[in-house]
Amino acid sequence: MSQSSTDSLSGKIITVLGGSGFLGKHLAQELLSRGARLRIASRNPQRAFAIRPLGALGQVQFARVDVTKPASLANALAGSDAVVNLVGAFTGDLDAVQGSGAGRVATAAKAAGAAALVHISALGVRADSGVSYARTKAAGEELIRVAFPGATIMRPSIMFGPDDHFVMMFGDLIARMPILPVFAPQAKLQPVFVDDVAEAIGRALADPLTHGNRTYELAGPEVVTMLELNERIAAAEGRSRSLIALPDAVSGALAALTGWLPGAPITSDQLKLLKAGSLPSGDLPGFADLGISPRPLELFLDRWMIQFRKHGRFGTKDVSAA
Repeated sequence: MSQSSTDSLSGKIITVLGGSGFLGKHLAQELLSRGARLRIASRNPQRAFAIRPLGALGQVQFARVDVTKPASLANALAGSDAVVNLVGAFTGDLDAVQGSGAGRVATAAKAAGAAALVHISALGVRADSGVSYARTKAAGEELIRVAFPGATIMRPSIMFGPDDHFVMMFGDLIARMPILPVFAPQAKLQPVFVDDVAEAIGRALADPLTHGNRTYELAGPEVVTMLELNERIAAAEGRSRSLIALPDAVSGALAALTGWLPGAPITSDQLKLLKAGSLPSGDLPGFADLGISPRPLELFLDRWMIQFRKHGRFGTKDVSAA
């Protein structure tokens, strides 16, 4: 989106908690293009220093924050016109980070006088989930609704982008391995382009009266299984690969035996989340209600996979040659 002096976010101080990660960097581009003044708050803000040149002089600042400490949050959010909470984790004390931690964020945002709060959750979160990640995410949503009733909660599907750790990870694996096991091969996903999620956040912040106190499910326009996704990536790379669809019993055993090791391919909780899929319920508003047409992975895949082809951009998609 191009910057406009009439944009409602122009000149506003927006603090992005957890802004040094994948979504944070794309969100920064969206908000800076709207003329917002951006404060990136993270435990490791130095990881986001590459964002600074995207803004004008003084348009981007950085802060160190720990969402488990109220005083740290109060300092980071002071003077904020709006707040975005991207903080999440898969390991460690998940409640402290994305359960009760989300509640602390909402309380601090309200105390700071922020007019809008957007909280990023995930599709499929449930209070009764057997997976700690999904259960604490659901708990965080409820605490936010209590502490900041006008908050907007967004539940994106698995996000993809040219710098993600999902599609690009499989791209690298397929390029290097002639035989690749596929966990939960029939799990259904509706992956969403990270820039579409960033635009959704920007629109919610720009109009909190319309989008506040609502929960959005953000999913891409097409459903794909894990096996199909790997097949598409291999085809985009122009590589002939043996993709082995692992039975659930084998996947579960591997996750249980190796999931605790550093660098393990998948943990038991991650396998459970993957098998559950990542599809919208259809009971909540989505991109259409935000005026956005989400873009499919197929629009980008060939271009992004060039780097993994044999001989790179000078290679071909002839699978017989790979």
